[in-house]
Amino acid sequence: MLLDKPSPMATGSEDTAAPVASVNGVALHKPGEVLEAEALRQRACSELLRQAAIAGGLLDANDPPATDGVASEAASSAIDTLITREVLVPEPSEEACQRHYQAHMARYQRGERIHMRHILFALTQGMDVVRLRNRAETCLLDVRCHDGSADDGFARSAREFSNCPSAAQGGDLGWLTREEMAPELARTLFGESQVGVLPTLVHSRFGLHVVEVVAREAGTQESFEAVKGAVAMALRQHSFVTALRQYLQLLAGQARLVGIDLDAADTPLVQ
Repeated sequence: MLLDKPSPMATGSEDTAAPVASVNGVALHKPGEVLEAEALRQRACSELLRQAAIAGGLLDANDPPATDGVASEAASSAIDTLITREVLVPEPSEEACQRHYQAHMARYQRGERIHMRHILFALTQGMDVVRLRNRAETCLLDVRCHDGSADDGFARSAREFSNCPSAAQGGDLGWLTREEMAPELARTLFGESQVGVLPTLVHSRFGLHVVEVVAREAGTQESFEAVKGAVAMALRQHSFVTALRQYLQLLAGQARLVGIDLDAADTPLVQ
C-alpha cells in the first residue's frame, strides 16, 4: 500500500523535505533523496529479506540497514542462505520438460537469426523516466505507420531520436543471432514468428527500444534429448522466480510498509 506520509521511525523527523520510504520503520533512503520506483522496490525487497534473515537467526540484529542500497557482506550472505532455505524449487519432471519443449520448440533452434532495426531511448542516471517513456511511446505510435520505403518513417525517426550509433543507418543492426544481443532483448525477439514493428516497447539494460523485425531466418531444430538440460534449467528458473515472488509477497503482507507499493513489482530481485 502506498502511503502519503512517512513514519517518524523511518525519518527521525516529521518535517523532512520529502517522504522517506521505510520497511517496519527502517528507512530505505536518505531524507530528501528521490529514487526511481523500481530502485525503491528493489531496496524494499532487499530490506524485507534482511529483516527475515535477522528474525531467522541468520544475521546479527545489529547489522546496519542499507540506506544507500548496498547491503553489508554479512547481510548478503545471510540473505542467500535464507533464500536457499525458504524458497524451495522442485526438480522438473521429464513430462514437464517434454511439455515445455513441445510448447516452445522455436526457442530451441540452432542458428536462428533476425534482421532488425531499433530506435533506442537510452536511460541515464537522473533522467525523468516518465518523460522518456512518453517520448518512446509517441515514437512507437508514429513508426508503426511507416510505409517501408528506403527513407521511411522508421529510418527518419531513428536518425532523429535514437541514442545508438546505428541511428546513422536508420537504426539498422543487420542480421543478429541470439548470442549477439543482450539476453533481455533475445528473450523477447527470438523463438517468435512476428515480423514488422513490435506493438510494445522492449526494455533492456540500455533503455527503451522501438523494434522492427525486418526478417527472420529459422535455425535448425534441436532434438529434445540435445536440449533437455537447457529445458530443465529454464523450468527451474521459472519455478524459482514464482517461489521468490510468493515469498516476498508473504513477507510484505506481514510488514509495515510506508511510501512503497510492492504490488507493482514483478519480482525486482530477479529481473
